[in-house]
Amino acid sequence: MHKSKQIKYALGLAVILCLIGLIGCQGRQPGALETAAMSRLKQSITVRGKNVSNPWPNDQPTIEAGRKSFSHYCMVCHGLDGQNTGVPFAEKMSPPAPLLNSSNVQAYTDGQLKWIIENGLFPSGMPASKGILNDDEMWQIVRYLRHLPAKGSLGEPAVFSQ
Repeated sequence: MHKSKQIKYALGLAVILCLIGLIGCQGRQPGALETAAMSRLKQSITVRGKNVSNPWPNDQPTIEAGRKSFSHYCMVCHGLDGQNTGVPFAEKMSPPAPLLNSSNVQAYTDGQLKWIIENGLFPSGMPASKGILNDDEMWQIVRYLRHLPAKGSLGEPAVFSQ
């Protein structure tokens, strides 16, 4: 092959590989199978704390304390009710902020939920709260997550209505 044909061939191949790469890198929502596989992976391997028990009682004062801590820290992404009420960007995030009353979230043990709150979930957008919330606040939030109110019942976060 002549040198000019080799260069054209190489350039053509490079263009085709770039196009294939761009197609493969397109942002899209994961399908049901991908979502189920990742949820299973996180619940069984990635997220730690599976066997750690919540030291706080499952009573109304603890749930209310968890609601207060949640409303100061978590509501910006999850709404006051944990179901994204009034959060204008919740569905636009990639991946979208989950509904905390969903079966995927509720399938985590209390210890795993506390671990997620403390350490975050990279690259999901869930930040770590270690150093921001103390252990008691995190455990109380877990109790609140188990008793979320009806969607919209607490209104929208004031931060988005100003």
